[in-house]
Amino acid sequence: MAGPAWRRGLLWGLLVVVLLAVAAATAVQRWRRPEPPPVLGQVPAFSLTNRDGRAVGLADLAGAPWVADFIFTRCPASCPVMTARMAKLNRELPEDLGVRMVSLTVDPDHDTPEVLRKYAASFQAPDRWLFLTGNKEALFRLSKEGFKLGVEVNTQTDSIEPILHSTRFVLVDGLGRIRGYYDGFDEESMAKLKQDLLAITGQITG
Repeated sequence: MAGPAWRRGLLWGLLVVVLLAVAAATAVQRWRRPEPPPVLGQVPAFSLTNRDGRAVGLADLAGAPWVADFIFTRCPASCPVMTARMAKLNRELPEDLGVRMVSLTVDPDHDTPEVLRKYAASFQAPDRWLFLTGNKEALFRLSKEGFKLGVEVNTQTDSIEPILHSTRFVLVDGLGRIRGYYDGFDEESMAKLKQDLLAITGQITG
């Protein structure tokens, strides 16, 4: 009789050990999970046009995080670097995350949907990467007042960039709230963007 009882005790002991190990692993994973970044502001409603001619507003981006930047296709210096950064981010993010990239032009007089479509194709941008244009005044106001990013026409005729604009990327959650700003020319800052993006994925109410 002692044999079966001993074996049952051993099995129960092993089961307890396994359960404790699972609980410990779960606790460690939760401890390692990055904290979602704080809410820094709210993107206002807007109505713009995508490279495919489709109207896009803030409501169309609801439900999943997105990363925004302001560029223009005639920009000879900073914008090609920023768009290459965004392309790299697009390649590194799994499609099933539902994340979108949004590039907004600050030169809409030139950057028509057709121009943006060709520009996007040169970077092999997929459909989840939007290139938006629209009214110049509305785009400048959205940059300054909505995203809190500076933009202005450069009055210096000898400058290589006719429009001065921010080179930061902005992380927006599925509720349209700004969750972070990241230097597009800094590797550590871009790594932080990915970390924060993964932290808020699936946590749009947090």
